[in-house]
Parts: sequence; C-alpha cells; structure tokens
Amino acid sequence: MRKKIAISVICTFLLSLCLCGAAIAAEAEVLQGKTLEFNKEAKTLTIEEYDLNFDKEFKYGHPTGIQSTVDLTNAQVGIEPAPGDIVRIAYYPKGDVKDAIKVQNVTKQNLMKK
Repeated sequence: MRKKIAISVICTFLLSLCLCGAAIAAEAEVLQGKTLEFNKEAKTLTIEEYDLNFDKEFKYGHPTGIQSTVDLTNAQVGIEPAPGDIVRIAYYPKGDVKDAIKVQNVTKQNLMKK
C-alpha cells in the first residue's frame, strides 16, 4: 500500500515538473541572422534577421534588413560570434528587450553538414 502511494506521489511530482518545464519553454522565441556586432562589455549582440525561406543560395534564410539587438546578460553563449557569422538565438521577449537564453554560432559549428 505504501509503495503504491509513494509511486503515485512521485509520478504526480514528475508530471507537474514536466508541465511547468513545457510552459516555460513555450514562451521562448528564436531569431536567426548575420552577426553585425558582438559587444562583450555591454553583453549585447546585434544581428540582421533572416527569414525562414531557405534555398540553395540562402541556406540560412533571406536577409530581411531588420536589425535586432539582444541582451546576453543571462545567455549561454557557445562559440563566440564574429561579424558575418550566422547565429541562432533563443530568447524571452520582455517588453522592448530580447533577453537571450542561448546563442548558437551556426557558421562555426557548421550544422548544415551533419
């Protein structure tokens, strides 16, 4: 009897953790584009956004002309981006600020070959 109750409690706890994690993850948004400026001191990254229309000439999407700056204060940054590198950024929108969670340097990781 105690074993069944313990298993029920554990399953309920794990299910609630999964649901909370899914709710948090659902709020994040993603940007992809070309790095224009990476400022370590200010902890910001400015990119030219790309759209999602992929083709042979534009394998990461077409440039939109929109420049976006993200705050890297709370971000996990992989390989440091340099101007011209294509990056993928997961972020939380907080008013006018894009609070980055993770920055992936697509150019230097060369994911398209995998």
